[in-house]
Amino acid sequence: MLIGREPPQLLKQRLVYQGRKFSFEVSNLRLPNNSRGDWECIRHPGGALAVPVTPDGKLILLRQYRFALQGRLLEFPAGTVEHHESPEDTIKREIEEETGYRAHKWQKLGKFPVAPGYSDEFIYAFLAQDLEKLEAPPNRDADEDMENVLMTPQELEEAILAGEPIDAKSISSFFLARPFLK
Repeated sequence: MLIGREPPQLLKQRLVYQGRKFSFEVSNLRLPNNSRGDWECIRHPGGALAVPVTPDGKLILLRQYRFALQGRLLEFPAGTVEHHESPEDTIKREIEEETGYRAHKWQKLGKFPVAPGYSDEFIYAFLAQDLEKLEAPPNRDADEDMENVLMTPQELEEAILAGEPIDAKSISSFFLARPFLK
């Protein structure tokens, strides 16, 4: 909230859609200047993301099919924070399920809003180090179509600058992690 400004007044709110990962609502607001209008918002519990670094300094990303974009993106492992979990618990579970690795050293990198123009979702980013490859293959969900991709930090930076399809949360988290990478 901006200092010295009154927040908008909520006049009416309606839930348009309730899904398993997010909801969509429309709020009718009166702004401090007395104008009135509807604002749409996707309500999301947040996500947790890991920047996993192997002992030899490579980053583990996933090449994952994303229906909304009708294509594959490079992404760091991530997942939705469930109502009974902390972001730390979420990412510890997700990194094992998605990559087949367990991290023994964790560091918080920060949190940031994903798309504040229409969503309240925040991403909680972590650096995952001291990785151990698990014996069993990753326990991916049936609807997940992905493969592990190992890249050096230099290779990832070059891919970002070349405009390869990489999602924004992964780009943001990579730059938060850069000071800690060899």
